[in-house]
Amino acid sequence: MSIDLFAIRECMEGGIPAVVATCAADGTPNISYVSQIHLVDARHVALSFQFFNKTRQNVLANPQATAFVINPESGARYRLQLRYLRTESEGPLFETMKARLAGIASHSGMSGVFHLRGSDVYAVEDVAAVDDAPAAPLRHKRLLPRVREAAAQLARADTMSGLFETLLEALDARFDIHHAMVLLRDRGRGRLFVVASRGYASSGVGSEIPDGAGVIGVAAQQGVPIRINYSAADYAYGRAVRDSALARGLADPLEMAIPFPGLAEPGSQLAVPVLLGDEAIGLLYVESPEEGRFNHDDEDALASLAGTLAWAIRALEDCADAEDDAPAAQAAAPDAADAAPLQVRRYARDNSLFLDDDYLIKGVAGAILWRLLQAYTRDGRVDFSNRELRRDPAIGLPDITDNLEARLILLGKRLAERGGALRLEKTGRGRLRLHVDRRVTLLEMA
Repeated sequence: MSIDLFAIRECMEGGIPAVVATCAADGTPNISYVSQIHLVDARHVALSFQFFNKTRQNVLANPQATAFVINPESGARYRLQLRYLRTESEGPLFETMKARLAGIASHSGMSGVFHLRGSDVYAVEDVAAVDDAPAAPLRHKRLLPRVREAAAQLARADTMSGLFETLLEALDARFDIHHAMVLLRDRGRGRLFVVASRGYASSGVGSEIPDGAGVIGVAAQQGVPIRINYSAADYAYGRAVRDSALARGLADPLEMAIPFPGLAEPGSQLAVPVLLGDEAIGLLYVESPEEGRFNHDDEDALASLAGTLAWAIRALEDCADAEDDAPAAQAAAPDAADAAPLQVRRYARDNSLFLDDDYLIKGVAGAILWRLLQAYTRDGRVDFSNRELRRDPAIGLPDITDNLEARLILLGKRLAERGGALRLEKTGRGRLRLHVDRRVTLLEMA
């Protein structure tokens, strides 16, 4: 080919619709617009098959097609000579395009309308510039040096909390991404929960998104990045996703107690799954009020950092499960006899905890705090180890991929945001201490 496909991938962002020309078996031409051509690899592209339209009828009879694409920055035009190969209705390519289409549909209110039937794969036989004048040079962000620096910083993190903060700080300082969050997967409940965020008025730590809901839920469920570069006008991400999830029976009204920390009207969004093997154990989500903010280079960079993040999470979780040789000293229970007692209510159906009348947390994190408080009120214990929590059947941590250390970080942040009547302190490798500044009464609810 006279031009490398990767050199013109900005043309396939969907900012300017592409034109596809085909011919019927009798030579009758047809021209149609497509919102996006999906770049598969250096020799192939794919078009989404949603409706049995004239373009698809033509390529099934005559597999030759021509596509015209335009660079949205330079205005340079390119002609792609295509040859239809096959339609994939399952597998990685199909799941990638399905997830991106589902993400777009979720943000446009068309979830019940857009359905991907298949991914039509084309061989690219030639790419040529349409204009005689030399095309304006394409601008690349040259993010590889920044990825290298950020990955080195992540490798030096010695705690999981520090790992998340290092990543968010690097995105801000090195990539000029000011709104970002890290979510981890609760496989048992089919949710993702925010464990760290940056750039928002409130942290949103502990807020949840159901699998398959919105850009975040779909990207995690399908294990593929989703990038949307248009303004989601009149669409508040957190509220709309939750309303939709509630209507479909995927969410609990209790989740509304922790507001999702997203921008009210993001112009650009990028959700990148954190993959450990083939499984998404979490997700890195970034957004911007600016339209067209994230391109292929940003997606590549964040996917690389997400890979580093996945293995760092696994390594730090393994490290946290190993205890220090010497146990932490037993702390005396505080003398809080004169303070009003703190009532902690637990709802057994989902381990939801309330401190007085305020919702705190649910799920595994709620079960952990409940067990700590039971030991404290019964025996005066305040020192615990990761190992005993992991082995406690009442907590119900399924396996190591459900990440005990991350639950403890989440729980600690939620308690800190509540003003510190209860606090968690890391006292050594694999050890933690519960600080109690008021008398506690425990109340079990059905």
